[in-house]
This record gives sequence, C-alpha cells and structure tokens, in this order.
Amino acid sequence: MSEPVISLRGVRAELGSRPVLRGIDLTVSRGEVVALLGANGSGKSTAVRAVIGQVPVSAGEIELFGTPRRRFRDWARVGYVPQRTTAAGGVPATVNEVVSSGRLSRTRFGVFRKSDREAVRRALDLVGMADRAGDAVGALSGGQHQRVLIARALAAGPELLIMDEPMAGVDLASQEVLASTLREQVAQGATVLVVLHELGPLEPLIDRAVVLRDGCVLHDGPPPKAVGQHALPGHDHVHPHAAHDAEPIRTGLLS
Repeated sequence: MSEPVISLRGVRAELGSRPVLRGIDLTVSRGEVVALLGANGSGKSTAVRAVIGQVPVSAGEIELFGTPRRRFRDWARVGYVPQRTTAAGGVPATVNEVVSSGRLSRTRFGVFRKSDREAVRRALDLVGMADRAGDAVGALSGGQHQRVLIARALAAGPELLIMDEPMAGVDLASQEVLASTLREQVAQGATVLVVLHELGPLEPLIDRAVVLRDGCVLHDGPPPKAVGQHALPGHDHVHPHAAHDAEPIRTGLLS
C-alpha cells in the first residue's frame, strides 16, 4: 500500500451551530483518484475545504503528506480548484494573470523566471486556453472559467489535486477537455481527490468512490455503478459496514 497523501481520522466540523461532518475517516493514497459523492448538503465540499484549512474542524485529525495539516506549509505540492466562481474574484485580470497567480508559491519573492513563465504556458496549453491568454477573464464562458481555474491549480506542478465539482455547469466540450487534462495528470502520477455531482466523463479515471450522507461515510470502495448489479439504477445497495438501519445508496439519487 502506498503512503497516504490525505488522511482524515474522526473529523468533525460545524457551519454555525449545524454539524456538517460527523466523524469521517478518509484516506487517499499516493497515485489514487478518489471521487467524493453525495447529495447536496452531505458534506462533500466541507470535507475538501477542511483538508485545505478553509473550514476549521472541531475534532479529529487531518494530515497531508504525513504532516498534521496545522503544521503543513508546503502548499506548492497541493493544487486546489474551488467550485466555479469568477476566476478573478471580480478584479479585472487576464487569463494569463490568473493562471500566473497559481505559480507564486514556486517563485522567490514573487519574481517570475523563465521556468515559471513556461510552467504557466504549459498549464494553459493543457486546458486548451493558450490562445486566450491575453483575454479578460470576464469575457469567458462558464466552461472556459473552469479551465482557467484548473490551469491555475496546475501551474505550480502539484503532486495532489483537490477539485470541488469541476464539471458543474460546464459544457460538454469543456468537460471533455477537463477529463483529458486530468487523465494526463494521473498518468504523470498525480493524486486526485475530486468532488463530483456525478461521475460523468471522469468515471474511467476513478479508483474509489467515497459516498457521504449527512456528514457520514456511507460507502468507501468501487464507484457505485461498479459495485454490482444492486448498485445499478433501480437497485439499492447498503454498504456492508453501514449500520443495519442505514438508508441504502440509490445510485441515481446521489446528487
């Protein structure tokens, strides 16, 4: 078994006074592609935001590359793609400027060298946006925004990619570009934790699916469609480790 890149043990988190994560355990090993699935409100996005420190945890432990997250400082090893928002956060910026911001963690004192500029260019090439490098991000479509966010995450050459619903609201052409980009990163040895509304074009890349419900892990194993005939639409599947009175996974109702 390869070393864990992400490890959550007994993690609990609240938003306001509402419990969102209720003691989840999750391990992602080096080179794995793990999909985090579940209905809206199940805790998927909170879990990934807890991993990167955007959401405080009230109990449990989180480690990145074997280091407790509270002491982890090597963030250039981690690429994060948030849920789609305006890529520049409302600030006028070009595509190149937004993607370049993802490279800052690799620069010395924010000074870009030739290697940094080449890394930005490679990231833009990967997502098919090199020809839009000088364009304002405000002029982009939703799918193009998402490509820019992914290029920004890739610019630092991360070992771990954490992506929060990268396919949501994205046209089919951009979905295919994003799937191709991710396939290339995985081939190069990247570890991926991706929150998905549905598996879609990423399904062939997924090694494991972790299904959350009400802040608890309901299933951790093969993607539901691959679990067996009981997980196909119209069938119910109760994870063998779930409580006897747990609700079954209804594959067509994960999102």
